[in-house]
Amino acid sequence: MLEAADILFAQADGPERVTMDAIAAACSVGKGTLFRAFGSRAGLLDALWATKIEALRASVESGAAPFRQDTLPQQRLAAFLDLILTFKLDNRHLIRALEFGPGILQSPHYRWMLGVTARFIEEGTGSPPEGAALYNAHALLAALHIDLIEDMLANGLSLDTIRDAQTKRAYMAMGITESDYKTLVRT
Repeated sequence: MLEAADILFAQADGPERVTMDAIAAACSVGKGTLFRAFGSRAGLLDALWATKIEALRASVESGAAPFRQDTLPQQRLAAFLDLILTFKLDNRHLIRALEFGPGILQSPHYRWMLGVTARFIEEGTGSPPEGAALYNAHALLAALHIDLIEDMLANGLSLDTIRDAQTKRAYMAMGITESDYKTLVRT
């Protein structure tokens, strides 16, 4: 069922065009079967997101490069944000459906991304002022909203330009000055 839903979302002009009726028909099951399995359209989207984000989670939580503890926190943060950017671009049809739905900021997957981002910021800044790591984590993740990314690409920014700006913002969120950033990235 999730595979059929994924295909429908990928083929649709917009996420709002994919109905539970269409998904049920593509799966050759009744709509009630979908609702019993997922509870709602949001539940189906969340289950689909969970299957797709699992590889990203495993990569980050494995502790392998670039997420090893001996890697600078700002490098881990920049690598994590780049993974999210790539994930969102690779799954834009799903992400578009999720980001337009209610409660995305409360989803367990977003909360996980927020927690990892805030943790890297805290590790890189020592003990930031109360709430600063959380604020900066939200701000960094907000810049990865799929509509914003697609608009930047459509208006001529290259993916490399977006990645460079994102990396610089990650370092700045940790209090690293622009001159120190230039020195760190060159080395």
